[in-house]
Amino acid sequence: MSSADCLFCKIVAGELPAEIIYESESVIAFRDINAKAPTHALIIPRQHIATINDIGEGDEATVGHLYMAAKAIAAEEGLADDGYRVVMNCNEAAGQTVFHIHLHLLGGRTMGWPPWPPG
Repeated sequence: MSSADCLFCKIVAGELPAEIIYESESVIAFRDINAKAPTHALIIPRQHIATINDIGEGDEATVGHLYMAAKAIAAEEGLADDGYRVVMNCNEAAGQTVFHIHLHLLGGRTMGWPPWPPG
């Protein structure tokens, strides 16, 4: 998928609506419309990178900014003390449905481990 066809690139460009909760020069975050927890945000780089496998050596700062945004959002949402989870899926078998890297930040409820049902 090219960046022109990417759902998240269209959100970055303002072509599609989203409930934006964080913005910086390199990152934006918005609420997931299919939330799996009381707080479920998607944190994405403004730059299109399809999967973890596509992260290049020059992308370290961008990926680091995703985690700094997660920390800031968790504090703003009141999750930092009780705890929260961040997850990034890579490719279809891992559950990636939008091919633009993104962290899921989930909180506001107790998370189990492992995060998947046995089977």
